[in-house]
Parts: sequence; C-alpha cells; structure tokens
Amino acid sequence: MDKGRQGQARTASQGSINWPGTLLGGRPQRREDLLYRLRNRSPHELWLVIVDASASTRRHQALSDAKGLLAQVFDDAYRQRARMALLTVSGQLPKWQVQGLKAAKGLSRWLDELGAGGGTPLLAALGEASDWLVARRKRYPAEQQRLLVITDGRLKDVMGLAQLDCPGLLVDIERGPIRLGRAKELALGLNVDYRHIDSL
Repeated sequence: MDKGRQGQARTASQGSINWPGTLLGGRPQRREDLLYRLRNRSPHELWLVIVDASASTRRHQALSDAKGLLAQVFDDAYRQRARMALLTVSGQLPKWQVQGLKAAKGLSRWLDELGAGGGTPLLAALGEASDWLVARRKRYPAEQQRLLVITDGRLKDVMGLAQLDCPGLLVDIERGPIRLGRAKELALGLNVDYRHIDSL
C-alpha cells in the first residue's frame, strides 16, 4: 500500500485528470485513486510500454485506435518528465524502440509510421522486458516502474509467462464478431489490471 501513498504524494489534488497515468497505476476504485496533471513531477518514474503490432491487430481498426491511446500516453509521459521504454511486438522478434530515455516528442513520428504485420512474439517480448527491468532496478532502485501492454491477445498459448513485478495495465484491442478472449487470461497471468480499449 506504500506505493499508493507515494503516488498520491507526487500528484496535484486538482486540475485535469491524467487518465493514462491513472490507468497505469491500476483501475481507479475511488476519487482518491485519480491522478492529476502536474507540471513539476519527480523524474524517477519509468513507463514500460509493450505494443502488439502483429498482423491480427489490423482487424477492425484495432491498431489505429491503439495509436490514439499511445499518443495520449506519450504526451503525458513527456509532460511529466517520465522515462520511457518502448518495445514493439511484430514479425519474428520483439524490437526495442526506446530504452529508459526521457519521453520525447520524437515518439509521435515513430507512432505515425507504426504499421501492423507478421507474427506475435509477445511471450519473447515479455521475457526480454522482464530481464531488462531486473537489470534496471539494480541500477535505479528508487525508480517507480509502470507497465502498459497493448495487445489483442491472439496467442496460441499463454503458459510460462515472465513476471515483470511492477504495477500495470493490459489494454485489450481485440475486436470483431469472433473473439478468443485471451487478453484477459494474459492480464491474469501477468498479475496486471485488464481493460478493453472500448471501455477507456
């Protein structure tokens, strides 16, 4: 519970609500869980964002809508001087775009060029992200880490998940008349909150 008290101490008590920051801390249950935008925020915060851009996310504008959410997250990270780690999932192997750098406006250019295609090496991405976070914690033990996973959950198997050991949120972007519903299973396995993008 200490995490919650520290989180509240670092935020303003009024003003416009910081929705991405609030959701990265878990699903708000009461008014006190809401985070507000703050100009001078502690820089000791890292947002790890894992984006599924596999071919299946082209369906029903899933990736397109996810881009809108990502734009908000990047903007808030930039305003709050948070550090970003960004890992994309498509093709054969996951690919790091940014690793622990201060959020910069240049991320919007990367977002404009992001397209979907290839396979879903999400399990490999989670394993790689877990190892990276462990190493980073040794370097920056005071850093507050948050996880955001954006995926349609279309995996053959969700067994043997790596544990990332930080609070987080999985946003399900699966759409269409036939849904496998594996993203909810994935969130449970990762021990993070689950939301469907349509509910945000």
